[in-house]
Amino acid sequence: MNRTTLIFIIGICIGFVVGIGLTLSIVHCLVRRRKPTKVDKSISHRAVTIPVNVKGYGSNSTLSEGEESPRTSEWSNMTLWLENLRRSSAVSVCGIPKYSYKDVQRATSNFTTIIGNGAFGPVYKAQMATGGTVAVKVLGTNSRQGEQEFLTEVLLLGRLHHRNLVDLVGYVADKGKHMLLYTYMSNGSLASHLYDFGKSREPMNWDLRLGIALDVARGLEYLHCGASPPVVHRDIKSCNILLDQFMKAKVTDFGLSRPEMIIPRTSNIRGTFGYLDPEYLSTRTFTKKSDVYSFGVLLFELITGRNPQLGLMEYVKLAAMEGGGKVGWEEIVDEQLNGKYDVHNLNDMASLAFICVNEVSQSRPTMCEIVQALSQLCKRNGKTLGRTSSAAALKDVSIELDQIEAKDFTSTASTDILGRLHSR
Repeated sequence: MNRTTLIFIIGICIGFVVGIGLTLSIVHCLVRRRKPTKVDKSISHRAVTIPVNVKGYGSNSTLSEGEESPRTSEWSNMTLWLENLRRSSAVSVCGIPKYSYKDVQRATSNFTTIIGNGAFGPVYKAQMATGGTVAVKVLGTNSRQGEQEFLTEVLLLGRLHHRNLVDLVGYVADKGKHMLLYTYMSNGSLASHLYDFGKSREPMNWDLRLGIALDVARGLEYLHCGASPPVVHRDIKSCNILLDQFMKAKVTDFGLSRPEMIIPRTSNIRGTFGYLDPEYLSTRTFTKKSDVYSFGVLLFELITGRNPQLGLMEYVKLAAMEGGGKVGWEEIVDEQLNGKYDVHNLNDMASLAFICVNEVSQSRPTMCEIVQALSQLCKRNGKTLGRTSSAAALKDVSIELDQIEAKDFTSTASTDILGRLHSR
C-alpha cells in the first residue's frame, strides 16, 4: 500500500467520524427543543368545577379532568367559575345559547309582537330562525346592572330546572341591551284565565284550579328545598304563573332581583301589593315564608276569582269572621264555577290557604308540607285534574297519584296540616 492510498483511507475515516458527530449533535439539539418546559401542575392541570343541580339537589360536575381536583365548597367553586367567566363567554358551557340583538329584532318583527308587560319590562313573542317560538323578556334600560352582574344572573337562572318552572333557553347581552329568552307558554298567564275569559275562553273548572295550585306549589317547593342555594321568589302572583298547551302551570320571574321591582311612591318596598307578607312590610326582608303567604293569597284567588289588588284579603277575613267558628268558605267561591265542586275539597283548600296567610310567619306551613297536603286533596278528588292533556300528561298525573298513594300519610306533615284544617 503506497503512501497516497493510506492518506486517502485515513481521510475517509476522519470524515465519517466527523459526520457522525455532527449528526448526533443535530439530533440532540432537536430533542432538547421539543422537550416540554416543566410547569406548575397546580395551574395547568387544575380541574374547574361548577356547582350544578341534578334532580333538584346540589352536585358538582367536573368540566375537565386533571391531576388536581380540589374538593372545595360549592360557593368556592362558584367563585372560581365566575372568575373564569370574566375572561371568556363561559356561560355557553352551561348550555345557555347567546343571541345577538339583531337576531331577536328579526324574530320579533322589530319588537312589534308584544304579549305582555312585567315588573322587568315588556315581553315579546319571537319566532327564532331555528324554527322555535320563545318569549323574550326585555330588561329595563334604567337598570344599574352591569354586564358581569347580568351574566352571573344568567348563570344562576340557567341552573334552575324543574317541570313547574319556565325554562331559560337563551339570553342577549349586546351593547348594553339585556334580554332573557324563555320557553313560550301558549296559554298565557293564570290571571288572564281568571279575569279575561269570554267567547274564546271558558272559565276554569274546579279540578283545573286544584291542579294548577299543586303545580305552583311544586315549583316553589323546588326553589325552596331543591335548588342550591335555595331561591326565594319574592313576587308570587297570578301574572307570574304561566300555562302551557296542556294547561300545566309553571312559575316564572324567579331568581330575578332588579331595581324595577320597587313599588313606586314607597320606601323601597318590593313585590306586588295584595300579595305582600305583612311581616315583610315591617322587616323589609323576604323569606321562604313570605312566598308561602303570597301562595296562600294565590289559593284564595283561585277559589274566589277575585283580584288581590282589589280587596281580596279583606273579603276573605270578613268571611272568616262571619263563620261563627266554622267557616263556610263556599260563601265566597267564584260564581263562575256554578256550584260544580266538592264542598269538602273546597273547604280543605280554603282552610289551607288561610293557614298560609297567617300573619305570624312561624305559624305558616312550609312549601314541602303544602305540596303534600295538596297532593292528598288531589288524591281524594280522584280525578285527572281537568286538564286538556295528551296521553303523556295523563300518564304523568297517574304516576304522581300512585306515588302519593304509596306513602303512609299517617306519619307525614300533610296529615298534620289536614288535621289542622278539620280542627277549625
